[in-house]
Amino acid sequence: MASNGALFSVCIIICITAGKTGFVDVKCKTSNVGQYGQHSLLECVVETSKEAKGAQIRVVSWKKEGDEKFLFLFQEGKTTRQPRYEFAEPSWNDKNMNVSLLITNTLLSDSGAYFCHVMTDRGYDDGDLYLEVTAKYSVPTISFSRDKNTENIAGTLTCKSDGGYPKGQLRWFSTPDTEWTQSSTMEARQTDGGLFQLSSELTLLHGSSFDQYACVVFNASGGRVNEATYDFTKLDKMFEAEKHGSKDVSKIVAPVVVIGSLIVGLLLAMLFFRRRSRQRRRHSTAPLMGDHEEVSTCELDAEKGETEITQNG
Repeated sequence: MASNGALFSVCIIICITAGKTGFVDVKCKTSNVGQYGQHSLLECVVETSKEAKGAQIRVVSWKKEGDEKFLFLFQEGKTTRQPRYEFAEPSWNDKNMNVSLLITNTLLSDSGAYFCHVMTDRGYDDGDLYLEVTAKYSVPTISFSRDKNTENIAGTLTCKSDGGYPKGQLRWFSTPDTEWTQSSTMEARQTDGGLFQLSSELTLLHGSSFDQYACVVFNASGGRVNEATYDFTKLDKMFEAEKHGSKDVSKIVAPVVVIGSLIVGLLLAMLFFRRRSRQRRRHSTAPLMGDHEEVSTCELDAEKGETEITQNG
């Protein structure tokens, strides 16, 4: 508020002594385009008549429509400004008639009307201009997905591009003169930052006679921005590779199955013969163990009889 009051006081003094005469003229470039994330320039220059030659600038103020605060203010030799706003010429002084404003790291919200007010010791004038902020779309990417469940449809081409503003369009071409956009469906989604993400799908039928399809990004003004091409000759090679790959796999799998079966059979045979040999050994040792038990019993009985005879004698 203090700055505004001081500016008003200066305005009263200068207006009384000079007023808005034809001596001072603020000329601005009315239409300006800035790129999102880059520097944007709002061009304004003060022109003076012969009578006002050598005029000295007392006040320069910049405001944006809808914003009550000054974006930039030069007054009484002092400068106050909001972040991202500064004079286009770093070495500016009150004799410099270039009062252009530089906006750094431009945002989408910077779009709109701006007003420049200049006071000199010979008079004052106002200038107004408009800034449009745009963002360039990325180079599109194209992918193809096959449709194995539908007889008439070969598959779908999908094109994507993002990071642009304002809302653009994706269009399909098979040749420079043949357009297929009407056969496609496009979706535009706006991110939290305000930029757009574009996606378009083009359904292709079997027997398509075109080897290449191009997806082209157009901006809101209808200008061609970026494009990408999908080559179906590469897709045909991929299909052939898949076929050969399946054949190669079958060639590899069959011998592996046969060899595996033989190995399993040999292992089962070895296990069978091993069990048979164990059973034979058990049967051959059983009689020997029985005879040994009988002999031991007889020896014990004989010893017992000799003991009894000795005691009786």
